[in-house]
Amino acid sequence: FGAVDELLAKSGVEGKDIGIVIVNCSIFNVVPSLCAMIVNRYKLGEDTVSYNLSGMGCSAGLIAIGLAKQLLQVHRNSYALVVSTENITQNCYFGNDRSKLLSNCIFRIGGAVMLLTNRPSVSKVAKYQLIHTVHNNTTISDRSYNCVFYEEDHLGQAGVTITKDLMVVASKTIEANVIMLGRLVLPIREQILYVTNYIIKRFVLRKVDPYVPNFKKAFDHIITHVGGKPVLDEVKSKLDLTKSDMEASTMTLYRFGNTSSSSVWYGLAYAEAKGKIKRGDRAWQIAFGAGFKCSSVIWRAIKTVDREKNNPWSDEIDGFPMDVDLDISCSTPYHFEPSEKI
Repeated sequence: FGAVDELLAKSGVEGKDIGIVIVNCSIFNVVPSLCAMIVNRYKLGEDTVSYNLSGMGCSAGLIAIGLAKQLLQVHRNSYALVVSTENITQNCYFGNDRSKLLSNCIFRIGGAVMLLTNRPSVSKVAKYQLIHTVHNNTTISDRSYNCVFYEEDHLGQAGVTITKDLMVVASKTIEANVIMLGRLVLPIREQILYVTNYIIKRFVLRKVDPYVPNFKKAFDHIITHVGGKPVLDEVKSKLDLTKSDMEASTMTLYRFGNTSSSSVWYGLAYAEAKGKIKRGDRAWQIAFGAGFKCSSVIWRAIKTVDREKNNPWSDEIDGFPMDVDLDISCSTPYHFEPSEKI
C-alpha cells in the first residue's frame, strides 16, 4: 500500500475520485483479491470498476495500461489506478529440476503504481499523454504456450518452468509486435525501406539481410523489460540499439534485477532521475512474458520531468551509469539456449 499512499498524496486525488482499479500480479492470488484489498483499504465507491489480472507474466503491467485506456474511453471524467507488482516467495522452487531453479535466480520483488485519467482539467499537471498501446500474442503455438509454465515436478514441488524455447519464442513475438507498432509510429521512409527489403528477401534474394527500421527516429527513449542478460542482448541486437539506448534497462537490471511487470517503470524512473525526459519526448515501453505475449506502450511527455525525492533512483542516481558489461562471452545456461527455430 505504500506506493499507492505516495501516489495519492502526491497527486491530491482522493479515493472517492477513483473509478477504475486494475491490479496485476502473476502468481500470487488470494481471496479476496489484491484489487479488492485496495478498494477496501481506500474505501473506494460502490460503482468502482475493478480488475485483478493474474497469470499473465512480465507483460501484464503494460497489458493493464491497455485495459485502463479502453475503460477510460467508456467511463468519462474518471481516474484509473493501475498497480503492477509480483510476489517472489509464491513461486520459489525447492526441488532439483533445473528448468525451475532458474526463476529462483532472476526474479526480484518490486512494484509500481500509475494513475491515468481522461479529465481535461488535469492535462497541465500530468507527466505524460498515452499515445498508443499495441498488444499481441503467439499463444496458439504450443512452444509459446509452454515456454514459461507454472507446474509441479515429479515430486509434487511446484515451480515455474523456463524451457530452452524461450529466446526463440520471445524473438518471434517481439518481432510481430514491433511490426504492428512500426505501422503506427515510423516515418514513411522507414516503412518503405522495410517493405522493399521484405519483398526482395521474400521473392528475389532470400539470403539478403533483413532491414531493421530505425526506431530512434520515432522515439527519444526506449525502455524494455529486463528479463535478464540474454533477453536484453536479444532486444539490443534485433532493434539495432546502442549501449546508450539500453542504458535505462541495463542499469535497472543491475540495480533492481528482474522485477517482472514493474521493471519498465523502474526503467522510466531512471530516465526521469537522470533528467532525460524533456517536453515533447516520446518514450517506448516494451514488455513480454508468459503466454507468450508482448506489449508496447507509447507516451509523450507533456512537460519536462525533473528528479523527484520519491523516485526509487534519487539517492544514488549520480553514481549511474556504471560500467556494466552485458555481453555474454561464455555460453548461456542450458534453458536459455534456443532449440530449433519456430
